[in-house]
Amino acid sequence: MLHGRDGEAAALRALLDDARAGRSGVLVLRGEAGIGKTALLEHAVAAAGPMTVVRGSGVEFEAELPFAGIQLLLRTALGSLDALPEPQRRALRAAFGLATEGAGEPMFVGLAVLSLLSEHAGDAPLLCVVDDAQWLDRASTDALLFAARRLDAEGIAMVFAARDGEGAFTAPGLPELRPAALDEAAAGALLADRAGPLAEPVRRRVLAEAQGNPLALLELPVGLRGTDAGAASAGTLPLTSRLQLAFHGRVSHLPRATRTLLLVAAADHTGELGTILRAAADLGAGVADLPPAQDNGLVTVDGTALRFRHPLVRAAIHQRAALPERLAAHRALARAADPRRDPDHRAWHLAAAATGPDEEVATALEQTAGRARERSGHTAAAAAYDRAARLSTDPGARLRRLLLAAESASEAGEIPRARTFAEEAARAAAAPGADPTGQAAARALHVRGLAGFWEGDFPGAHRVLIEGAALVAGTDPARAARMLVQATHTAWYLGAEEVADTVERLAALRLPAGAPILPVAGFLTGALGRGAAGRVPPAVGEAAAAARAAHGGRVDPRDLVMLCGVGLTLGQDAQSHELTTALAAESRESGGVGRLTTIMFFRAEAEIFDGRYGDAAATAAEGLRIAADTGQRQWVSQLSSALAHIAALRGDEDGCRRMVDAALAGGSGTAMAPGAPWAYWSQGLLDLGLGRARAALDRLALLGEESVRHHICATRSVPDLVEAAVRVGEPGRADASFARFEAWAARSRQEWAAALVARCRALRAPDTGAEAYFHEALAAHDPHRRAMESARTELLYGEWLRRARRKNEARVRLRGALDTFERLGAHPWADRARGELGAAGGTVPEAAGDGGPVDAAAGLTPQESQIVRLAAEGLSNKDIAARLFLSPRTVGYHLYKAYPKLGVVSRGELAGMFG
Repeated sequence: MLHGRDGEAAALRALLDDARAGRSGVLVLRGEAGIGKTALLEHAVAAAGPMTVVRGSGVEFEAELPFAGIQLLLRTALGSLDALPEPQRRALRAAFGLATEGAGEPMFVGLAVLSLLSEHAGDAPLLCVVDDAQWLDRASTDALLFAARRLDAEGIAMVFAARDGEGAFTAPGLPELRPAALDEAAAGALLADRAGPLAEPVRRRVLAEAQGNPLALLELPVGLRGTDAGAASAGTLPLTSRLQLAFHGRVSHLPRATRTLLLVAAADHTGELGTILRAAADLGAGVADLPPAQDNGLVTVDGTALRFRHPLVRAAIHQRAALPERLAAHRALARAADPRRDPDHRAWHLAAAATGPDEEVATALEQTAGRARERSGHTAAAAAYDRAARLSTDPGARLRRLLLAAESASEAGEIPRARTFAEEAARAAAAPGADPTGQAAARALHVRGLAGFWEGDFPGAHRVLIEGAALVAGTDPARAARMLVQATHTAWYLGAEEVADTVERLAALRLPAGAPILPVAGFLTGALGRGAAGRVPPAVGEAAAAARAAHGGRVDPRDLVMLCGVGLTLGQDAQSHELTTALAAESRESGGVGRLTTIMFFRAEAEIFDGRYGDAAATAAEGLRIAADTGQRQWVSQLSSALAHIAALRGDEDGCRRMVDAALAGGSGTAMAPGAPWAYWSQGLLDLGLGRARAALDRLALLGEESVRHHICATRSVPDLVEAAVRVGEPGRADASFARFEAWAARSRQEWAAALVARCRALRAPDTGAEAYFHEALAAHDPHRRAMESARTELLYGEWLRRARRKNEARVRLRGALDTFERLGAHPWADRARGELGAAGGTVPEAAGDGGPVDAAAGLTPQESQIVRLAAEGLSNKDIAARLFLSPRTVGYHLYKAYPKLGVVSRGELAGMFG
């Protein structure tokens, strides 16, 4: 029976009821040790009744082993593994150590976890409970939180319990419940119910010292029975420490062999009874010594698993044991571990038993780190490399392991630890003779540069990357090139001169003919270097093919992603979009969820430029959701700004401003938010569409400043700047920007770019010369691609014709523009065309309601829109789920909601609507 927990029980009951109704949910129980989190989890399990239940727990010593937490959690669900899509099945098998290939990022493993839970539940609801989440390994934490944030309509209830102030289980955005201390009445009832009769002075002391903590109410009386009133004074130790003392007091009265068995169990990572008994036998204890611990309520045995009643019992036994006894327990566990089946546990026990440097143990830990890295357990790898470095006897091996620790921490996104390891490695590399080639120092600088970049210190990161590349430019030009490629990305946030200077350094490297980085370096040099404007730009598709060939088909995806962004700066939108589509498919297949945000941003840009606003909105919304789920603030800013642009085009002022606010919130320190340039363009476009030309001009002029004018969106915004400047009678304010745009368009050799140049010239020309430019623009436009730009040219030409009193011709142009604007959902532009049409004497059709794409007109949510578009392409629910990182049940739920909005009853009717 729970005392004083009516509110918490009601919250859990609501979560379970929702799951039974097909609605998923998650709850994090967070609080101090002993406050009753585990009791609430047990209450939830009991209340679940016939629901499928999976349960697991973090183990303090397991935090150094990747995916240990989800292995424990999901072992009863593995029978459903074969029902998962192949990439997810492969990722889970690799995470569990069942396969050596196919490892995905923890977020992708999280998707596989969600799919596995959904399959394991079938059509029934499922409860998933995880206790002591603060001790989950980082890979399991990332995977489970990704799954929790993707819950929707699977009928899954997920409950975590985490202790305050320990571990790293932060779960921003997930609902939390903090069980409060019991009030006096509930505390007294619990004490009377569970502790039995107590002398009144002891009862008062227990209530005073427990402070409403349920575990303290149960455990403190054990050590206080028989205490007289005079001894019943308040303790001075923190409550957790007093509880540990209480537990240890109970342990100290047990037989010696039982205490030995308990110490081995406390030092163990697995809870596997067989392993514990083998190690205990080495120290003179056995299964016959277990009952006294069970009778005292300190441990339970569930099948082949031994569990402590509470984590504080484990902590009390392990921490208060004498050092020689702890070392002996770890040595025994190392001997009990199978070196083939369980080399990682063995290595960590050997490390725990080491009393000084030991190269053999350091080597075993380095091998453990390598296996963790292969499974994308980068946090665990960093911990193992770090410990191996501490145990190293050879200075060269210590330096190597510190560098690997720094690189692993960087890959895990643990920036402070990565920087600490890199700085320690740099100090070791500075010793006489330690780093004759400069390789180690350069690797340390590379890690520091990446850390600065992710923290938004673009000037510092750029400086460090340039310095590191210079160290190895002569001895290892390929490494120098990779650092300079990263420095080029960093320079993008500093200015055009910094970009050109970095690319010039890249061009000066003497890369060997077969260097895998060579095609990427050559592309960047040809596209961005000084003097590049006078040359024919390289083709992004050819560069990508060359990069794949140089890597034997296994190219680093980060290099190809860089090509996408630079391809857009050259106007190669179709090729860049094709490459992003291929990279997105490869990332979904391989489990590279983290880099999808970058790919999605470039893809959304290409779709915006092509006038495919529905596709762009779906792409950016998916990317934004992944960026938010994975904590990638840079891409939250960028993708928010892309969505702001689409909202601006549709005249959604509130939506545009909301997305602009999100984009501009991504700045760090004095650095500009990554999404700021797109945000400026979006605000300017909104003002221009709504007829606020002066405000539009002021906003768009910001993109002509030297620090941002090299950005893709700054270049593409110039036609809007020209129009705004002409409308307010100040065309000269666009002179410099338009001159740069003319040169850029000429170099791009794209017909659509030539059309935009001609339109700008028409606006800037005197009336007598404007019409020829309008004709030139319309001839260059492809109305089937970039329909928005073609329609805007028609609108401007129609306005010019009306002013020239050629109303019949004007009406033809204005009707064509109006039809396109309404089809695209560009409401401000449709209103302008409608107004001009009326002024030209034409019949003005009524506004077409919501207008726009059929999914927007039907009021579909972004997620519903994505799902119905993919269903219209013929994808199954399972295929759509894999594409969008959802569960099949969630896909089915959203289709069920979308059909009535679209007026259809089956997916067969969708093809005609979205074809």
